[in-house]
Amino acid sequence: MDRTLRLEKESIGKLLYQFSLPAIIGMMVMASYNIVDRIFVGRGVGALAISGIAITFPAIIIFMAFGMLVGIGATAILSIRLGEKKIQEAEQTLGNALTLSVVIGIILTAIFYIFLDPLLILFGGTGEVLEYARDFSKVMLIGGVFQMISFTMNNLIRGEGNPKMAMTTMIIGAVLNTILNPIFIFGLNWGIQGSAWATVISQGISSAWVLLYFFGKKSHVHFHFANLKLRKNIVSKIFSIGVSPFIMQIAASIVIMIFNKSLAHYGGDLAVASMAITNAITMFIVMPIFGINQGIQPILGYNFGAKLYHRVRRVFELGILAATVICVLGFVTVIFFSGDIVRFFERGNEELLYIGSRALRIYLFMLPVVGYQIISAAYFQAVGKPKFSLILTVARQVGILIPAILILPDFFGLDGVWAAGPVSDLLSGILSAVFLIREMKILKKLELEMKEVRPEPKITPASF
Repeated sequence: MDRTLRLEKESIGKLLYQFSLPAIIGMMVMASYNIVDRIFVGRGVGALAISGIAITFPAIIIFMAFGMLVGIGATAILSIRLGEKKIQEAEQTLGNALTLSVVIGIILTAIFYIFLDPLLILFGGTGEVLEYARDFSKVMLIGGVFQMISFTMNNLIRGEGNPKMAMTTMIIGAVLNTILNPIFIFGLNWGIQGSAWATVISQGISSAWVLLYFFGKKSHVHFHFANLKLRKNIVSKIFSIGVSPFIMQIAASIVIMIFNKSLAHYGGDLAVASMAITNAITMFIVMPIFGINQGIQPILGYNFGAKLYHRVRRVFELGILAATVICVLGFVTVIFFSGDIVRFFERGNEELLYIGSRALRIYLFMLPVVGYQIISAAYFQAVGKPKFSLILTVARQVGILIPAILILPDFFGLDGVWAAGPVSDLLSGILSAVFLIREMKILKKLELEMKEVRPEPKITPASF
């Protein structure tokens, strides 16, 4: 069966498994970049070097934000166009996405190189930690364009119906990163820069791999040089859909910056290192949910474009169920094994063990309600309703989390910094529920209207 046609013919459960499992594996592999970097840097350089990586994290998130702006926006459009059988428009979207990735990647790299020290200080870097952050960033920025291309094109590979290839791309990069990290850090004694070089080389090879895919015969849509020319209508549509995850990531970068400054004030450099560990574990838990997002997005987009609303609703329900199960399992693991998790990064520092363990348990206390919020945002993006996803994103990151970080530490000290996470998760979860109830009513109404237009065939003995 044609890869795109099966999006409307095969069972929802089978599609969700086929599309989401490779994406989940791929996203967990992606999360391993951060975990591998922190483990090898922590054991090979020290706890302050982990703090240095934490200081650079807002910059990495900014690159990811622009990758999501282009990648998720373009993927939603491509999936919908394929559902509408408009192949030429899908290929125009593909070409424009590549051009945007390269141009934005070059601009961001130039800006960060020019203003590197002021930005790292703004992100919370001081003293020896700033030195580590500077060494790490100078190398990482070399791979900025690679990161943009790899992230954007990998999303589009899923959007055109080949999740296994997208998973393979991410596995290649992660395996290379894991192999090169100990060679560069311990073998060549390159320190924290060795970890950065391992990541850059891995991302460069991954980006070459995804580009070759769209020039090959296995892809359903292909690159044509004429489509690399930016078209205003396509770019504006990409940005309008991708703006929600973009703002979410930009807000996350601002949040991390505020976190780092607050942590340094109330807990010192080891508190910043603890946040780096907490972020790595958080990403490892939620990345599978983003994998579900990426898996269900082409299914949602295609079926919404084909007006098969009953399938849209079923995909959404199964996505929420799977995401919630992952969050609950992650929550249980963190609560019972927080100390073992911190020891995995740095064995000899008892103060880091205490602060890091407490950070994990408090910060992730409301993790079970996070899953359905992430899936909800993916739904609104996939069906071309980005403003709802944007409202939820801004409310959580800007309207709730940032004020919580600024207010709670005045009353509870360092614990107040960690508590900002669960407070924002709870309140934004309530808001998401309000939006979801309204949206499901609309979807149900559309489903009933389509049944009247296209009534289901009556089952007769001959049908068997």
